[in-house]
Amino acid sequence: MAKFLLSIFISLLITASASDWNILSQRSKSGVKISLKNYCESWRLNVELHNIRFFRVVPEECVSYIGKYVTSTQYKVDSERTIEECVVYLSKGCDLKGDGTDAWIFDIDDTLISTVPYYKKNQYGGKKLNLTDLEAWMSKASAPILGHTLRLFNLLKAKGVDIILISARREGLRSATIENLVQVGYHGWTNLILRSPEDENKGVEQYKADVRRRLVNGGYHIWGIVGDQYSSIQGSPSGRRTFKLPNPMYYVH
Repeated sequence: MAKFLLSIFISLLITASASDWNILSQRSKSGVKISLKNYCESWRLNVELHNIRFFRVVPEECVSYIGKYVTSTQYKVDSERTIEECVVYLSKGCDLKGDGTDAWIFDIDDTLISTVPYYKKNQYGGKKLNLTDLEAWMSKASAPILGHTLRLFNLLKAKGVDIILISARREGLRSATIENLVQVGYHGWTNLILRSPEDENKGVEQYKADVRRRLVNGGYHIWGIVGDQYSSIQGSPSGRRTFKLPNPMYYVH
């Protein structure tokens, strides 16, 4: 009987401890009361600032918030502002050579086209990624366009800049990737570079940096890079300017 009562007492303690740790009753180090919205907004912001790295899933308590954000007007406004800054830089900060060596690099997923429909079915990043499942979805070539980026893409084409697409997608997805891009309105890029079997042993940041090194060694001036992941814009050599689009759903490194 004593052992039975002791086990109940321990269970109650554990339950109480778990219920006491509720994000709705938390406070910051300075004593400010933190709401769930405060917590999740702060988490998302620190992902974008690259203070939070290597996360494998979105925190469970923030899945709903992240889902609302990536389907919101605010997400569109944030993304469009990034592209606006690209346009300003292109018009005022780029002394284009006009000799065939001017280049601009784009990532593909959540830069040119959106994976939000896929992640909607996977808790907006709250569920651990199944790469086989993601690639099966990509192979359907149904990702919707991110129209704000298409505007920059077409502006670069009009200025005679070579557009290089560098993606962490694997080579086996080339046909589906081209089909998807063309059917939503992208055409006229100079090169589409996907991961070869030899590249799959590298981290994405190293793989993309190695590709850029080959481009620079071949004579290109990389005026800008746009991507939704830091692994698309970090590493040496980089572009003269880099621009990060918002994406709190996953982290690629």
